[in-house]
Amino acid sequence: MLKILGKATSINVRKVLWCCDELDVPFEREDWGSGYRPTDTPAFLALNPNGFVPVIDDDGFILWESHSIIRYLAATCDGASIYPAEPQARAKVDQWMDWQASELNISWRYAFNALVRQSPANQDPAAITASIADWSKNMAILERQLAKTGAYVAGSAFSLADIPIGLSVNRWFSTPFERPDYSAVAAYFDRLGQRAGFMHHGRNGIP
Repeated sequence: MLKILGKATSINVRKVLWCCDELDVPFEREDWGSGYRPTDTPAFLALNPNGFVPVIDDDGFILWESHSIIRYLAATCDGASIYPAEPQARAKVDQWMDWQASELNISWRYAFNALVRQSPANQDPAAITASIADWSKNMAILERQLAKTGAYVAGSAFSLADIPIGLSVNRWFSTPFERPDYSAVAAYFDRLGQRAGFMHHGRNGIP
């Protein structure tokens, strides 16, 4: 059985848990990370030299990086409905997943750490303001894309890209600041709420 190493409150672990829910993949999960078993031990670093969760162990096949993991699961667990095999359709899904990791995720990090986690290292007012502005700029990009598709990030159907982006949108609505009124994003958030996986691992009260 698939083993997932990582605490269930981690946004990156929740990507994997939601993906497993969508694909009906059975798994066992072990708590690793802050507050649980440490990830800076030699045993864990032998699995992931970065010392981060999640890590999966699929019958001895070890893999880290959340987006790599959910792509692997979709490719090996009959996930063509959410991760299409056709190259151009798959490239669109990958494009938005990569955008989440390289642009959207980075933009909300400082503001989220300051306003939700109350991190002492993230309390510079100017940096918070800059992070919110950058986050809002990226959410405007998502707003335009969702207004165009009328449904999901990569098109009319739910795809693998909606997992990381949906969890980022959950953080958008969970962080206490004055947000722009993005109606397509709000409708998307409600649309995702119709999926059991999102309700279990996204819109479940955990930012």
